[in-house]
Amino acid sequence: MTAFYDEVELEDMKFDEDTSSYWYPCPCGDKFTITLEEMKDGEEIARCPSCSLIIRVIYDMDQFIDDDQEVIDLRQGEAVSAH
Repeated sequence: MTAFYDEVELEDMKFDEDTSSYWYPCPCGDKFTITLEEMKDGEEIARCPSCSLIIRVIYDMDQFIDDDQEVIDLRQGEAVSAH
């Protein structure tokens, strides 16, 4: 099991348009980051590049899925349409 430093709501993170990523301050002085592309892939872990801490980002994955993309329903193990 992964030990998270914290669980943070996406709404509490800042968005950086230059890097298309969300960030949240890390206690080491750097920033936890997660990109839009990672979130579209279902990633929920933001990492700090300067230390070993990670946070879990809480967000609604449905708002980051492209209309034509299929999503795997992990409860049933089959592909479902994202429409």
